[in-house]
Amino acid sequence: MSEPVLFLLILLIIGFIAKNQSLIIAVAALLIIKMIGLEDKWLPAIHAKGINWGITIITIAVLAPIATGEIGFKQLTASLQSLSAWIALLSGIFVALIAKGGVTLLSTDPHMTAALVLGTVIAVSLFHGVAVGPLIGAGIAYMIMKMVKYF
Repeated sequence: MSEPVLFLLILLIIGFIAKNQSLIIAVAALLIIKMIGLEDKWLPAIHAKGINWGITIITIAVLAPIATGEIGFKQLTASLQSLSAWIALLSGIFVALIAKGGVTLLSTDPHMTAALVLGTVIAVSLFHGVAVGPLIGAGIAYMIMKMVKYF
């Protein structure tokens, strides 16, 4: 058994223990790609474009309530009349800017993904956290690394 397969199987077991469906699906998809022999063709494309595909899918999910009519201009203007909505708006801007740094970090230093996944799995399994994905974690890491480098 190769090291990549063994590593993926360990992550799969951790995913089951932590009940992390996203991790389970991701690892299973990668194992299937390896088992059917398409790793040389598909994995480089997934590695190069996967984060952008994921961001697109998340954006579609976030915009779906607009497409269904659940959220419209009336709800938007009504929500912006509360302090909580303005805090949410500013938080959304802040998180998007942090995630931008995460895209940069993961594209220039992809080995960070392993540490980010491990941190996410530990937080989910031991502290009942929520797996928000490595992108925000990478963004926070990127921001902290820049601050440490600056000082």
